Amino acid sequence: MTAVQTTLRDYSLTGVEAAAALENGLANGRWFQADIDPKRLAELSVRTNGRAAVDMALWIALIIGSGLLAWTVRDSWWAIPAFLLYGALTGGAADARWHECGHGTAFRSGFLNDLFYFPASFMLNRQALFWRWSHFRHHTDTIIRGRDAEIVFPRPPSFTAAALLFSNVKNGPVAMLGTVKTAFGRLDENTIELVPPEDHRRLIRHARVYALIWAAAIVASLVTWTPWPVLFVGGPTLYGAWFYIFFGITQHAGLQENVLDHRYSTRTVLMNPVFRFLYLNMNYHIEHHMFPTVPYYALPQLHEEIKDQLPPPNPSTLHTYAEIIEAFRHQNVDPDWEIQNRHIPDVPGRRAQIVQVTEWAGDSGRTDLGPADLAPGDLRAVQIAGVDFVLVRTEDGDHVLADRRCTHGEADLSMGLVLGCELECPKHNGRFDLRTGDPTRKPIRQPLGVQPVTESDGRLYIT
Repeated sequence: MTAVQTTLRDYSLTGVEAAAALENGLANGRWFQADIDPKRLAELSVRTNGRAAVDMALWIALIIGSGLLAWTVRDSWWAIPAFLLYGALTGGAADARWHECGHGTAFRSGFLNDLFYFPASFMLNRQALFWRWSHFRHHTDTIIRGRDAEIVFPRPPSFTAAALLFSNVKNGPVAMLGTVKTAFGRLDENTIELVPPEDHRRLIRHARVYALIWAAAIVASLVTWTPWPVLFVGGPTLYGAWFYIFFGITQHAGLQENVLDHRYSTRTVLMNPVFRFLYLNMNYHIEHHMFPTVPYYALPQLHEEIKDQLPPPNPSTLHTYAEIIEAFRHQNVDPDWEIQNRHIPDVPGRRAQIVQVTEWAGDSGRTDLGPADLAPGDLRAVQIAGVDFVLVRTEDGDHVLADRRCTHGEADLSMGLVLGCELECPKHNGRFDLRTGDPTRKPIRQPLGVQPVTESDGRLYIT
């Protein structure tokens, strides 16, 4: 197949495609979700510190073991595979840990999530705050041109670009240079577009920490006149990145752009247990995008719950790469070509069950919200005089009536998750304090309207 001259589409966050996405309702759109029982989803969304701690401990042990191996054989040819292994586990496998802790779903503890998120960001040379906001946008506008900064292969795709991506000989140094520029206070247009101004100062401080650590490793190598300090610190970002790229390409490459249904833009791939550990089950990627409140260790169960509403999973990583290569061959000639026969079921998807409250008593009276039959952690969508709310019972047993739309991305909070006295958005894992409405986890920055609910004779009221 011979490539023809085609114009590269505009994937910048401030160009014509960005404006078109806003105009056509693709920005911050309403996405398809598979139908699932809310109680079952709440069960699957439960996080535990123990499971993540075991997985993290094993990962750290593998890093230490591979590092000791690399040091032991450093003066022989065995150093090459040993350092490749060390690099894959640090500059590669850190990606999945960065991802899950960035969502705040690996551990129940926010402190533990951040404890691993920031070191993993350094291992990958990902400026932690920029990439947190970039990934919020990725989940808001997945593979929407002009909105998603994480589209890896612009159309028409380039096999040369794919080879350079795997080798990291271009992207790695460019990313490091970008971090150094940030350390000097020079922010690029993507950073300005994605990161709120109040986070810019912290972003610059973090970049300076990265640069100082790299500088220390370089100085140590110069003083000892050996490459070992750089190969152990900073270097894995460059020579280990192929490992996360190997997995990451399978998520979206070759699939449809500009469609508000993850079943068309994202794929699930069946992988062996070793791959699933290293990748933390992110091979269940459609499921993750639909329901990001579910932690990685529950994604296989989520898959079983909703698989009849999804396209069949790709049977293997090898099959997926064959599919991607075939798609690239066609899209190199015709950028509008799409993968055929994905067998996506025609199903209605998930919809909130809304309880209509018609008895509106005004400011001087009480509004009857119905029976007090919510269990702790339950949510119910209600509509009062045409206005949408969500009725919540916290894990402490208190009832709260809150605005139903998230103040960040307008997600339906009646499909969210109650964590103690907080309500987690089902789209970006941001959280509100249900007692005050104040945001407690980014990307949420604006408070949520909340009002107390009283219980009397087995019924719930607001005044």
